[in-house]
Amino acid sequence: MVEGMTLDEFEQVTIDYYVNLQRIKKAETGNNAKLDFQIKVYQNKLSSLDIPSEEYEM
Repeated sequence: MVEGMTLDEFEQVTIDYYVNLQRIKKAETGNNAKLDFQIKVYQNKLSSLDIPSEEYEM
């Protein structure tokens, strides 16, 4: 967690970033392995915070 940030703030930043990745994925017309990897990383981060990533998928 980032120093000076509350857990609620950290969770919100993580959710926002994941949603942004989902938007990019939805607009993507081809394969993007780096994007897919980043999505998996953030799914794991959300999971570690007990936040189901499925609720934020497009």
